[in-house]
Amino acid sequence: MTQKEIKFTIEQDEEKIPEKIYWEATDNPNEGLEETKAIAVGVWDHFHRGTLFIPLWSKDMEVLDMKRFCIEMLGCVADTLRNATGDEIMAAEIDEVGMALSKRLQKEMQAVQQGQ
Repeated sequence: MTQKEIKFTIEQDEEKIPEKIYWEATDNPNEGLEETKAIAVGVWDHFHRGTLFIPLWSKDMEVLDMKRFCIEMLGCVADTLRNATGDEIMAAEIDEVGMALSKRLQKEMQAVQQGQ
């Protein structure tokens, strides 16, 4: 049996707001800690039959990047659902929501660029 490990290290300010987030993983081709601006971990609690969700983001992560991160996570959820259950209909509906949100975000990004 092999074991894999994923490790997160969070540096917080005095108010316990993440300033820096680092991660490393057994299968990461880059060795050592890598910095990131956000992580989201979902854990299935089989005892209570519910999801434990841990989202963290650093205080310097830009709002548009956070929106993109959330939209891309929807795509990952759709892919996971498709692969794990074979439910193409539900996965496609999640993908549709993600595409609609991507279009909205694209318009927001264009508005920001035009305002500069």
